[in-house]
Amino acid sequence: MEFIQNIFENKLILTFSITFLALLTKYGLVKLVRKYAKNKGEDRRDLVNNVKNFLNFVLIVSLFSLWAAEMQTFAFSIAAFSVAIVLATREFIQCVIGFFYLVSTRPFRIGDWIEVDHFVGEVSATDWIKTTLLEVNIKTYEFSGKTLFIPNNKLMTSPIKNLNFLKRYATHHFIITRDQSVNPFVFIDKIVEIAKSYCADFYDVAVRYNQMIERRLDITIAGPDPLIKVSTTELGDTEIGITIFCPTERAIEIEQAIYADFMGHWYSEKDKAKSKSNELTLKQ
Repeated sequence: MEFIQNIFENKLILTFSITFLALLTKYGLVKLVRKYAKNKGEDRRDLVNNVKNFLNFVLIVSLFSLWAAEMQTFAFSIAAFSVAIVLATREFIQCVIGFFYLVSTRPFRIGDWIEVDHFVGEVSATDWIKTTLLEVNIKTYEFSGKTLFIPNNKLMTSPIKNLNFLKRYATHHFIITRDQSVNPFVFIDKIVEIAKSYCADFYDVAVRYNQMIERRLDITIAGPDPLIKVSTTELGDTEIGITIFCPTERAIEIEQAIYADFMGHWYSEKDKAKSKSNELTLKQ
């Protein structure tokens, strides 16, 4: 009994024991949640992240409580250096404050797409110091394979754009620029019909998703019908802006298909114009 009592009175042994139990509990709970999510086919990364942060919080509070007296003595002994310590650790303190800001305001969840200072990515984890993003190329809606680590204090001073709606459907806009040798209004209606045909198989779902976004954000967004606008550049070239509301993973595929059809019609009209020009030349 005396041996066991000595063990419990030894703070160093208690520290290792508490740390070991906390890490073991965290590992077990995380493994259990992931196994459950895998069996159910659900995304439980948000719950896993919350479990990790909660157990880390419990561990830190427990260790602070255990060593409170020693830390107080240590704090008094370095009172003269307190200002220097605060200045040296201010970034760290700001990151911790940023973590509580994120927890209280919940601007995003694990799995959301967000944009911070022109960096776009899917939130994969958050902790007391940083937020981890899996970088997404916003032009192609694909993962780049890069991992971004953003300090939490950055999230308090920079605008956070939640792009979560883009994970399923996107308002995809692209521009085709050609010279003025062909009048695009001759075949623009055909391009509109072609664009509608590419969007026909998911049109009903797109309408519902479009309406859901408008209700939640209380705004009006483009779609679900394709929109085509003809204008000119500063150099006088013809510019055709095309906007489609489509599944994110099919945006580039549909863009390329419309591009191919447009170029086919454009070159067809150019050949016709060239033939007419040659005929007029021969007659003269």
